[in-house]
Amino acid sequence: MSKDDAGHALAALEHLAALRSHVASEGADEALRFDAVCMRLAAAIEDASRIGLESRVQAFGANWPAMWSTRNRITHGYAFVSRDVVLATVERDLDQFEAGPRRIVSESAL
Repeated sequence: MSKDDAGHALAALEHLAALRSHVASEGADEALRFDAVCMRLAAAIEDASRIGLESRVQAFGANWPAMWSTRNRITHGYAFVSRDVVLATVERDLDQFEAGPRRIVSESAL
């Protein structure tokens, strides 16, 4: 694992922290909040894509193609992104996604 992998993992974690902040914010315009969540999710996945192949496979395994597809749908606006799908993804899958970059960062500190 290279230091670059840890740097990309840290960048992904920073986006995920901001995403969680957007999710938790109250009183914000819902459409604006949803856009912010989508942009941070796409950015986190983009940073994760820069992690070396071996480390990325260890971190995300068979989930990576679906994760990359999610990023593509958000980034390229394929037939508009489903609010329900994105919010369900954040609710169900964010912890698992976050575990990968956390593991990379922790292993780089050894």
